[in-house]
Amino acid sequence: ALLTMKATVIATFFGVFLICAYAAKEATKKTKKAKLYVPQIDCDVKAGKIINPEFIAKCPPGCQDVKYRVYGTDIYASFSSVCNAAIHSGIIDNAGGKILVQKVAGHSGYRGSFSNGVRSLSLPRWRESFLVSEGKPRKGVTYPSTLEYSSSKSTAVKTGNGCVNVPTGDAVRKEYQTSPVPTPATQMATTTPTPTTTTTDPSTTTPKPTTTHATTKTTTVAAAAKTRPGLHRVRDIAFRGSSTPASNRNILRPSTGIQRQEPVAAFRRAAGSPAHLAMETDSWRSGLSIFDTGFSSKEDLNPKPLESISQGNPNCKVDLSFLMDGSWSIGKRRFQLQKQFLSNVAQALGIGSAGPLMGIVQYGDDPSTEFNLKTYANSKDLRNAIEKIPQKGGLSNVGKALSFVNKNFFSDANGNRGGAPNVVVVMVDGWPTDRVEEASRLARESGINIFFVTIEAAAESEKQNVIEPNFVDKAVCRTNGFYSINVPSWFSLHKVVQPLVKRVCDTDRLVCSKTCLNSADIGFVIDGSSSVGTGNFRTVLQFVANISKEFEISDTDTRIGAVQYTYEQRLEFSFDKYSTKQDVLSAIKRISYWSGGTSTGAAISYASEQLFSKSKPNKRKIMILITDGRSYDDVRVPAMAAHRNGVIAYSVGVAWAAQDELEAIATDPDKDHSFFVDEFDNLYRFVNQLIQNICTEFNSQPRN
Repeated sequence: ALLTMKATVIATFFGVFLICAYAAKEATKKTKKAKLYVPQIDCDVKAGKIINPEFIAKCPPGCQDVKYRVYGTDIYASFSSVCNAAIHSGIIDNAGGKILVQKVAGHSGYRGSFSNGVRSLSLPRWRESFLVSEGKPRKGVTYPSTLEYSSSKSTAVKTGNGCVNVPTGDAVRKEYQTSPVPTPATQMATTTPTPTTTTTDPSTTTPKPTTTHATTKTTTVAAAAKTRPGLHRVRDIAFRGSSTPASNRNILRPSTGIQRQEPVAAFRRAAGSPAHLAMETDSWRSGLSIFDTGFSSKEDLNPKPLESISQGNPNCKVDLSFLMDGSWSIGKRRFQLQKQFLSNVAQALGIGSAGPLMGIVQYGDDPSTEFNLKTYANSKDLRNAIEKIPQKGGLSNVGKALSFVNKNFFSDANGNRGGAPNVVVVMVDGWPTDRVEEASRLARESGINIFFVTIEAAAESEKQNVIEPNFVDKAVCRTNGFYSINVPSWFSLHKVVQPLVKRVCDTDRLVCSKTCLNSADIGFVIDGSSSVGTGNFRTVLQFVANISKEFEISDTDTRIGAVQYTYEQRLEFSFDKYSTKQDVLSAIKRISYWSGGTSTGAAISYASEQLFSKSKPNKRKIMILITDGRSYDDVRVPAMAAHRNGVIAYSVGVAWAAQDELEAIATDPDKDHSFFVDEFDNLYRFVNQLIQNICTEFNSQPRN
């Protein structure tokens, strides 16, 4: 009996244990958290359109595209595409994936950069920012399975089970929920309301609860984890104005067909909550700048492409070389700022075949070409290439770099277009470590417009270390301030992007493009008197042709005209008659010998009236007179009149020409503007000397 009683007690105890274990297991099932469904967002969704202050979302493939704009680096303006920002930060790649987004306060400035194949842009300020990290939940944080949007547009919210379409209308609200909408079998055990998506039906004034099929009454607890297959249309009383007190508003529960009193606080956010503030700041407010309110809805819906068209900016047709400071003195951080500056300049210029072309030479101990004018034909590719430039290191040998550019960069093989002005912009950290004056002079005489951008120039205590004082004025095209920009700090370099672009594109002021060979109207006044003779006249014409072919001839460069005289004068051809070198040389060859007396004074007056009075205002007026004898009339008065009208006169005498008349005709100083040979066959000796004197005089003009 005792054994029987013990067995009964043991069996009873074991039964109770099994019952308790089973009950605990069932309780664990009931309290098990529902699975988190990660909502999917589209590539064009901006962080500012999502009200949730922190959420996990899934990005689709293919978001790495310039049309999905990103503003900032590491911390992004909420006007940015969420998914493309995640690619820029390296959290995901173009294949997509899960990301964690956290909203933070707005910043006064966002720095653009190129990272992971995405170019982000700079922005002065924005009202809200966000951070992107790996899509793993943080401990103690509950994440929504449906995102809440501030937009009133029709939006598709994607979840793990499908896509739910929300009708268009101001009354539409998409509320996030921590678990899917429970079925009737589980609603009775729910102690807190679950937010739902609601809308107003404009065709009725009474709520329309959706009829629920009878089979839903047998749904088990496990069904609570499933997302509802559709939306139930009910009146959104909680979000529309009403005379009913908030505490007494009737909120319709979907799938039940009954009304129930619910506290509105369960459905509405507090006025001071981050989501509420984000929603309010999305609305337009008068009196705010574009950076306070965001871009217009039209621009938002139809984003403009980031890059300029391949033809480029036709109002800025220049061939541009940047001399980039790669010396060790600049440091890595400032070198990055320099690259960002060059990238911003490339974007602002609008690179293209019909506009500006840009190459970069980096200098340190020695210069080297990073890429030439024809390497990149649009701003996007150019900016990507700039981002990848490594720092050379070494000293700051600017003079050596200028010599390199003058000799090697602006060539046809490197993409130089001839008709576009050549511009060099020299970036200098502090001061050069070699001399720049001579190299700059030679570059200017080659038609290169030199600009200097000096950053953090030498302080008074450092000027003793500068090899060449006033190196900027000795180097730039003109010393009037147009060609030099001094920036006090590398961190304010971005402020001079637009001023620099405006200057290099002002082709009318790029005066160093005008060289001694491409900026003159040259009029030849040729003695055709009987003493010259036919054979010698052909020699004179060859002399004229040899001089002419050394100049760059076109309707916008140097132009050539010719007058032949005896007692009378004849206009052989005017400045605007021929616009190519070949046509000019052919016209010179066709001039026929006239024969007659020698009235040089009258010929000077005729040339002043028929040729130089029609010269262009921006051209240097050069007269080259060739004669073989003394004039029958006075040459002094006509010559002085020509000089007063800005004509630079060169006189070339042969055989019996009078020296005093040659000096009277020539512009002062006489020794540089008058020449004499005893025979016509020796005229060729003065071709180079004459051209050299023309160029020396041109290059000695004041640079202010």
